[in-house]
Amino acid sequence: MSSFFLPYLKSRFHTIRDGTGEELLICLHGFGENAESFSRLHYTLGGYFTIVSLDLPLHGKTEWLEERPFSMDDLKAVILLILQHYRFKTFSLMGYSMGGRVALCVVQLLAERIDRLYLLAPDGLKDNRWHMFATQTNMGNKLFKHCTYHPQLFFGLLRTWRSLRFISRGLHKFTFNSMNTLEKRERVYFVWTCMGQMMPDRELCKQQLKKYRISTLLLFGKYDRVIPPILGVRFMDGTFPCEMQVLERGHQLISEDAAEVIRAYSF
Repeated sequence: MSSFFLPYLKSRFHTIRDGTGEELLICLHGFGENAESFSRLHYTLGGYFTIVSLDLPLHGKTEWLEERPFSMDDLKAVILLILQHYRFKTFSLMGYSMGGRVALCVVQLLAERIDRLYLLAPDGLKDNRWHMFATQTNMGNKLFKHCTYHPQLFFGLLRTWRSLRFISRGLHKFTFNSMNTLEKRERVYFVWTCMGQMMPDRELCKQQLKKYRISTLLLFGKYDRVIPPILGVRFMDGTFPCEMQVLERGHQLISEDAAEVIRAYSF
C-alpha cells in the first residue's frame, strides 16, 4: 500500500494505491469516511485491480483550499490527474454511499473512459428535497446554517415528521444520531455545502451507461434504512447492462463479502 498527494490548483488530493492488478479501480468513499475504508477489498480484489482510493474534499488527508464548493469541473480534473499519475487510459469505478453520488457524476463526465461501475448503497438514486433545498438555494443554505448552530427547529421538525410517519423510525434514529452534537452538525453543513454541486442527472447517466455499454453492479444491504434496495430496482430499467444483489447487511457494505460478489460478477 502506498499513498500520494495530487496537487490541484491551491489544493492537494490524497490517494492510496493498493493491489497489483492490470486494471485500475478508482474508489470513492462515503460521508465521514476516507480512502482507507477500501483497504478491506485488497485480499479479494487486489490481484485483479490496481485499487486507487481518493480522499474527497473535507475528508481524510485531502486539503481543499479553493474557498468555494467542489465543482463538476474539479471532479473531472482530479479523475484525469489520477489516470495521468498512475498511467492508465481507462478505469473501473466504485462508489459507496455519498461516493456513489459522486461516481454517478463521474459517469456523466467520463463515461467513455469507464470499463465497469460498482455502486454500493449509492446516494443519488433518489432526489433528496431537503439536500437540494439546503445546497442549491441561498435561502436553504442560510436556514441550514441557522439550524446547525440553533438546532431546536430542526429537532422539532424531525419529531413531527416521525410522528406523522413521513420518515421511518430507522431514518429518524440515523438522522438524530448524525446531528446531535455541534461537531457533527458542522461536519454535515460544511461537507454538504462543499459537495453540493455533486448532483447527478440520472437519466443522462443511464444514457451514458447504455451508449458505452458499461457493465454495472448495484449492491444494497437488506437491512439498510438509509438507502434501501428498492432504489436500485427503480434505477434498473433494462437499457444498460446492470445486475443487482442484496446482501445480508445494513448500510455498511465495504466488506469482504461485497468484494466476493464483485469478483464473481466481474471475473
